[in-house]
Amino acid sequence: MATNQIGKPQNRVDGRDKVTGQARYAAEFNVKDLAYGVVVSSAIAKGRIKEMDTSEALRVEGVLEVFTSENRPKLASYDTSFQDEDAPPGSPFRPLFNRDVLFNMQPIALVVAETYELARYAASLVKVEYETEEYATDFEKERPNAYVPEEYKSTTPPDPWGKPETALKEAEHKVAEEYSHPSQHHNPMEMHATTAVWEGDGRITVYDKIQGVLNSQEYIMGVFGLAKEDVRVLSPFVGGAFGSGLRPQYQLFMAVMATLELKRSVRVALTRPQMFSFGHRPKTVQQLSLGAAADGTLEAVVHHVFAETSRFEDYSEDVIIWPGVLYKCDNVKVSHKLVGLDVYTPLDMRAPGGTTGIYALECAIDELSYKVGMDPVEFRLKNYSVRDQNEDKPFSSKELRECYRQGAELFGWKDRKPQPRSMREGHNLIGWGVANGAWEATQKPSGAKAVLTKEGKLTVSSATADIGTGTYTIMSQIAAECMGLPIEAVEFKLGDSSLPQSPLEGGSWTASTVGSAVKLVCEKLGEKLLELAQESDDSPFKEAGIEEVEFTDGQMRLKENSSVAIPLTQLLRDNKKDNIQVEAESKPSDEQENYSPYSHSAVFVEVKVDEDLGTIKVTRVVTAVAGGRILNPKTARSQILGGVVWGIGMALEEESVMDHQYGRFINHDLAEYHVPVNADVHDVEVIFVDEEDSIVNPLGVKGLGEIGIVSVAPAIANAVYHATGKRVRDLPITLDKVM
Repeated sequence: MATNQIGKPQNRVDGRDKVTGQARYAAEFNVKDLAYGVVVSSAIAKGRIKEMDTSEALRVEGVLEVFTSENRPKLASYDTSFQDEDAPPGSPFRPLFNRDVLFNMQPIALVVAETYELARYAASLVKVEYETEEYATDFEKERPNAYVPEEYKSTTPPDPWGKPETALKEAEHKVAEEYSHPSQHHNPMEMHATTAVWEGDGRITVYDKIQGVLNSQEYIMGVFGLAKEDVRVLSPFVGGAFGSGLRPQYQLFMAVMATLELKRSVRVALTRPQMFSFGHRPKTVQQLSLGAAADGTLEAVVHHVFAETSRFEDYSEDVIIWPGVLYKCDNVKVSHKLVGLDVYTPLDMRAPGGTTGIYALECAIDELSYKVGMDPVEFRLKNYSVRDQNEDKPFSSKELRECYRQGAELFGWKDRKPQPRSMREGHNLIGWGVANGAWEATQKPSGAKAVLTKEGKLTVSSATADIGTGTYTIMSQIAAECMGLPIEAVEFKLGDSSLPQSPLEGGSWTASTVGSAVKLVCEKLGEKLLELAQESDDSPFKEAGIEEVEFTDGQMRLKENSSVAIPLTQLLRDNKKDNIQVEAESKPSDEQENYSPYSHSAVFVEVKVDEDLGTIKVTRVVTAVAGGRILNPKTARSQILGGVVWGIGMALEEESVMDHQYGRFINHDLAEYHVPVNADVHDVEVIFVDEEDSIVNPLGVKGLGEIGIVSVAPAIANAVYHATGKRVRDLPITLDKVM
């Protein structure tokens, strides 16, 4: 049996459950005596509820209750009780707390009934009279009021270095432009839902759409004043999230509130339009000024960012760190200001800050390369950085040069004609573009538990999540390899607040964070097994240290003499043990503090632009990624492919359109919020560049969820310029902008 699992293209261990419908999501758990809640959303952007008439809804047979700010149960009084693990500075939104309306589509009531259809019908009968106030949802009108927050959610902008203004003024070649992208919404396949199960005696079990069950558990405890032992949160499967599940959303509050008050199980699921009523990628405008010497040396970077936030929380992202990470430059100045609007607080969305900041930076760098008269790849290599200038630290590893080399070779970059509009095929203008990117490779503290039975079955568990990234599979692979077992003998459990603690599933840190905990707990299990073997006086393992044994083919054996071996099942049975259990907690090493760990990528794109119609097709993409050790090439490739597809959407299609007359996002469905479909995605090649990193974490992995998207949109934008000779600096690049 094969037990060397890491690095193999293993099928997803949860794949069969998903394709056969056995996997259960938050709104799919059938429980006895279940009631259904439907949220009533506000029709105004700002003001106060003057009067709410629920009498007609309550007269409908089968309606159990209509909860409003007037009859809700007693809640925690302070902001801190409503804050969660991912909350930015400020006052978190408190559903049904009072009559104030802070944003359009704010939840203002919950109708609970015996069936979903009854609840939905009754919700339509709730009549609301408002007192409206002046509101502001127009980013450009509010930009003059931009402010520096007292505290940043993400990195505080680094202090300037060198003399950027002077260097910019004296530079031979300059670029000074503004780049922007609109608000964008996550739109996962599974909409947010919560099934709260009444267990009696004040205890509840909650099935929630969340990227961290412990976050939901803490939120429920804080808001409703419950003890930890009375709240269990489960989220075994998540149908996509991309950041939307990092914070507990208001349907969790609604379902738990109704369950506790009615002492009955309640399910609340949001509609697709209601998915546009909470966090989103914030609209961002970036002013970038770059200067270069005649020989192409980057001499100055001045990068100013303006980004949207709500009136009640200061949400910010790492938009301005990328010049210091990606390029060597002696004169840099950056700033990040917030524009407060009457909307819900923005939220982390795949590669928050990186997707935004790298888009603008890589477009500006491309523009500068044309002004200097250098090949865009050559220009980037000339200004290649070997240190993180923000932190003044070396990278733990960096194979970006090899990403350029392998990507360019597979793409055929050497055949590119440098002049815009110089490549064509019939009525199509052909453009080739390139961009590079990075994403921080983070490890956080995490716990794990391992249980090995006398039948040879290994169960490893941690409270982490799997949002479709393959966490079940790669953790099973790590455990299987560490203990020398076939993957079929391993079960990984997650998404349960009763399991060992782990952080939110986000930031591309799960493989390194939870993976390191799984590796550590298996190593401790190995040590315990060796101790068990050494209890016998005549044991051939009596004098062996843990470094002298190995686990393979279901056995523990001596490395120097493989004939000295014992099956793990026999070891437990000989010692009359049904199972053996171990728990462990891993954390980053002190050595990591001295380095900056990042994944890197280089993306090469071909577009074909119809000269008459302005339509754009992304016909070829080659993306080369240096992401440390690749645990599973199959799920890893899937992650990068997903990032590329999303990058195509960001560049060409995605936009949440705000109607300022109502202060509401109006394209709140999948008919009008455009995302790439099969016909939009053509040839995509993924290269994983070999990269060894002994510093980043014990596994040498870096995470791939975000690095797949960060440099795709700018590569497409740069390819469109090469094809047409027209720079479009405002995403998405639609045909009207090209024409």
